[in-house]
Amino acid sequence: METMPVPGVLGELLSDRVRRYPEKVFLRFKDLNVTYEEIDRLSNRCANAFMGLGVDKGDKVSIMLPNCPEFIYLWFGLAKCGAVEVPVNTNYKGEFLRHIVDQSDSKILVIAAEYLDRVKLIEDSLKKLEKIIVLGEAKAPNLRVPIIYFDQFFQGPDHPCGVKVEPWDPVSIIYTSGTTGVSKGALGCHNFWMVVAKKMLEHRDGRQDDIFLTFLPLYHINAQVLTTLTALVAGAQMVLLDRFSASQFWDEIRYYGATQFNYLGAVIPILAKQPEKSDDADNPARIALGAGCPPAIMDEVEQRFGIKCLEGFGMTEIGIPVHVMPDDRRKGSCGKPMDIYEIRLFDDNDNEVPVGEIGEIVFRPREPFTMMSEYYKMPEKTLEACRNMWFHTGDLAKKDADGYLYFVDRKKDALRRRGENISSFEVERAINTHPKVLESAAVAVRSELAEDEVKICVVLKPGKELSPEELISYSVERMPYFAVPRYVEFMESLPKTPTERTQKYLLKQAGVTPKTWDREKAGIKVTR
Repeated sequence: METMPVPGVLGELLSDRVRRYPEKVFLRFKDLNVTYEEIDRLSNRCANAFMGLGVDKGDKVSIMLPNCPEFIYLWFGLAKCGAVEVPVNTNYKGEFLRHIVDQSDSKILVIAAEYLDRVKLIEDSLKKLEKIIVLGEAKAPNLRVPIIYFDQFFQGPDHPCGVKVEPWDPVSIIYTSGTTGVSKGALGCHNFWMVVAKKMLEHRDGRQDDIFLTFLPLYHINAQVLTTLTALVAGAQMVLLDRFSASQFWDEIRYYGATQFNYLGAVIPILAKQPEKSDDADNPARIALGAGCPPAIMDEVEQRFGIKCLEGFGMTEIGIPVHVMPDDRRKGSCGKPMDIYEIRLFDDNDNEVPVGEIGEIVFRPREPFTMMSEYYKMPEKTLEACRNMWFHTGDLAKKDADGYLYFVDRKKDALRRRGENISSFEVERAINTHPKVLESAAVAVRSELAEDEVKICVVLKPGKELSPEELISYSVERMPYFAVPRYVEFMESLPKTPTERTQKYLLKQAGVTPKTWDREKAGIKVTR
């Protein structure tokens, strides 16, 4: 691959690639092709339009859109005018949505018309929100905040906006699911994401003629950094799908000529379960980049589809500091630390554990501005995570004598389902608002797809009765679909420590018991 400079600012990176490849297609979405020159011009239009609405350098703008080209125009436009993008999970509603828009200090919310009704329910709590930009057609509810439709907004001039942006300036606040509290906003600067994209390009054998495909949502760092920015760094092409379809996936790979794709969690096992076809290996893909695939299934999929699965360890706060190389893999391992980071395994007292023993993954960069800057407006959480000069990931691993790391489990109360991180705290908070519920505890139960299913253990108020079906119906209205518990168990009390902390490890160990109700066995489906 041609060695090209990688500026530490997103707008400068795009400008450089436009000079080199103005007519080359950068983005493909369905039947739409957008060249490097066009994406530069359209993002300039967004930058100038935001500035015309009073968005200054450092201001926050929330984006709640499904996968679509407009998301990228808006994101790049915000980066060019020095503003901060706050991507919002499109499944969020109620407290989940209110917390992100309000805690991030967003002045503007860009939202798809289909989600606009959700704002009506929380608008009284969004005191800092000044304007709402709506993409799509809808009969707008009567909102306190003024509404601008995207076609009206998308009228700014195409020339550069002229704002000087530095590599250390913030570019995004991406919210990580809270495990023992509310979701935290990881504030990342331009250079951080440029470095991650550059390093990942090296670790996935990325080339200028690659076509990087993603079906993952643009509100995740995976689609933003490991596909969009990685393709931009390479001077390559990206394909954006609006959803994942197991039955159509390989046809889409062939249609777009995709040579690399990204995955998370259960995607590879789901592909492995599809009926075998004679042309399974007849596809252009050579690299699948992801995490969370069981080694036995990975071997099966690689042989069947003729691809190579590359996995690593990372998180929003620190990027992807541990990863395999195409020619350096060890079964079950997420790889070795990259050269610009330090990784160790610590016990509970921050002492390094011996080779072969399980410890918490801790991290620190060797270069400045190559991890998150802070948890936005949460200094105590930032200090807690960075104690003793190491960032504590909350994840457990072990290391072999050759330095390969093997992920073991999460240390805290994290849950992960269908590629989505779920805050047990926020699930419990939603359940606890039910007038018949005294308290609850959400825990992970292993599923058939090597991820977690959500189990909610519920204690009712004295003298109250509640059916699992009623509780699930209540949950559907108050949390994203992927967070709605599959399992419900009513209990007389939750196991507690002497200081009244719930002993979740006991609930997790118990798993599914004879008293546990299963939503799927009851035939209740939860839709998006």
